[in-house]
Amino acid sequence: MTSFNEKKTPPPNLTPLAERSRPKTLEEFAGQKHIVSDGKIIRKILDTGEAYSIVLWGEPGTGKTTLASLIASYCSMESHFLSAISAGVADVRKVIDRGKENMSVGKQTLLFLDEIHRFNKAQQDAVLGAVESGDIILIGATTENPSFSVISPLLSRTRVIRLEKLTEDDLLAVLDRVFKTDELFTERPPMERPVAKRLAELALGDARRMLNILETACAVAGKRQINLDDLAEAVKNSMLYYDKAGDKHYDTISAFIKSMRGSDPNAALYYMARMILSGEDPLFIARRMVIFASEDVGNASPVALNLAVSAYNAVKNIGMPEADIILGQCAAFLASAPKSNASYMGIKSAESAAAASSPEIPLHIRNAPTSLMKEMGYAKGYKYPHDFPGHFVKETYLPKEIADAVFYKPSEEGNEKAIAERLKRLWPEKYGK
Repeated sequence: MTSFNEKKTPPPNLTPLAERSRPKTLEEFAGQKHIVSDGKIIRKILDTGEAYSIVLWGEPGTGKTTLASLIASYCSMESHFLSAISAGVADVRKVIDRGKENMSVGKQTLLFLDEIHRFNKAQQDAVLGAVESGDIILIGATTENPSFSVISPLLSRTRVIRLEKLTEDDLLAVLDRVFKTDELFTERPPMERPVAKRLAELALGDARRMLNILETACAVAGKRQINLDDLAEAVKNSMLYYDKAGDKHYDTISAFIKSMRGSDPNAALYYMARMILSGEDPLFIARRMVIFASEDVGNASPVALNLAVSAYNAVKNIGMPEADIILGQCAAFLASAPKSNASYMGIKSAESAAAASSPEIPLHIRNAPTSLMKEMGYAKGYKYPHDFPGHFVKETYLPKEIADAVFYKPSEEGNEKAIAERLKRLWPEKYGK
């Protein structure tokens, strides 16, 4: 357990820039105007000095920890900052016990629990009673949707506050403060504005990422003014935030699939690139494209499934980094291909019909491997299509109870248009309407 008020601060030159630049007052805080402006929820807490339990939900570098430290300071609370990665129930209980002691003398105790989504149900249950009784004020921080990661009883006793990505103006305000106050710029001139704007762009709404890139760029540049080449070197090989078990994973793959479905190869390649750069399993991407090739392209371009399966096997055998070329080819083709979900809808419709009833299979299309089965009428009267002109003969294959059912409804897209025309010729009563 670490106490925020008691932890020792390293000398400034050893403390990371992102940490030593953390705002100490609300005036220094950038962004999140929807919660820190006059009359908004966090501003009210700071102005009144009366805190209550909240869950801060937002991506890295949006100010969750900073807001918690400001609340602790403005509300004069004893504060304890824990990470769910390293802390356990025993650590939480020590804070709760301390909270009970403080309650007896009229003092509030803050428990900041970073990455609260990493606590399992039993661990979250450990803080539930203390939050309800007021022994502690809980501020949970999470990058994941709390609807799925925080237990319902705890959510009902807290207020969920959504933090937004920082805008370019927010990030530039952070940079301006750093240029004026940090030791890195006592002998080095601040960046020129176009360079600062490029840094803000590279930050992707994440102040911590921006300051980490800035600190690396300072090391690259030495004592001279930082330029665009220094930023490019500093950001090289830096990983994007991406939790394979969380929202980022699902949001990005969803955007990728929807972009292919919408026939936008540029968007599909962009979201694929984000997944690749973030370390997503390339086979996961390939598997999703195999499914997509059948579900969304289908018979409009039957070669799509062959290409997707080939891409999966190639990625499996070749591996990264070259596999990104194969993934890119497949994604570009699938996004650009004609689309039809007729086969997908057909099997789902047929499954619903099969689940609803199970009528007898017509005798004439049953197998008859024994003389007894032949005597019972199995396969009797079956017409072999290849014995007829055009290799087709009018016959009834569905059970009589659902003889008129139509599950597969081909579209007019790509190769499927030819399929639709053929079925209209063969089965005008079903497809000629």
